[in-house]
Amino acid sequence: MSALVEVRGAARTFGTGDTARVALRETDCEVQPAARIALMGPSGSGKSTLLHLMAGLDEPSVGTVTWPGIGDRDELRPGPISIVFQGPSLLPAMSVLENVALPLILGGVSDEGARARAADSLERLDLTDLAAKLPEEISGGQAQRVAISRALAGEPKLILADEPTGQLDHDIGTTVIDALLAAADHAGSGLLISTHDPAIADRFPTRWLMADGELSAPAAAPLPMEV
Repeated sequence: MSALVEVRGAARTFGTGDTARVALRETDCEVQPAARIALMGPSGSGKSTLLHLMAGLDEPSVGTVTWPGIGDRDELRPGPISIVFQGPSLLPAMSVLENVALPLILGGVSDEGARARAADSLERLDLTDLAAKLPEEISGGQAQRVAISRALAGEPKLILADEPTGQLDHDIGTTVIDALLAAADHAGSGLLISTHDPAIADRFPTRWLMADGELSAPAAAPLPMEV
């Protein structure tokens, strides 16, 4: 079975000369379909840089990132790869439903089709009652669950979540992780989440460690879980 993403000898340096900063050292890893991986490490360790490379949001300074189980870089979004950031990044002037539908519309889905898929995604996470509300009218935990709904609406093969509970308290964070795992199970997606919280990492069967831009040799690529 083809990996969803393969990272081979990839490294990322920002700046040049005396101001150069190595954010990620040469790294080899891959994410298989239906994998559940927690990427652990302190802030500034390179977790976000690795996720951005996997998402195709950035390019490595050396090495390669490919998506054998998805396609070319220009085929990653909307749909095959979805990203959940630390903050929900909802547009304040748009309703919850419109926020969830927007990436689909930008990707070429008709307005009617995008709204229907957004409504289905909100329903799966029990958020239908929030559909007409503006982001300022909902809580932080609800907003993060809306962000997960937005990611799920694209029917992704891979969900990348970058510290999705970093701005939430423990109880709300637990609810968000519950929603994220349920969303990945529903879609049959691979899921990689970065976190510095051991309690969150313990909920994932595979854990990778990162420090000072270096990924500790991860275990062999995890076998797909039944979903």
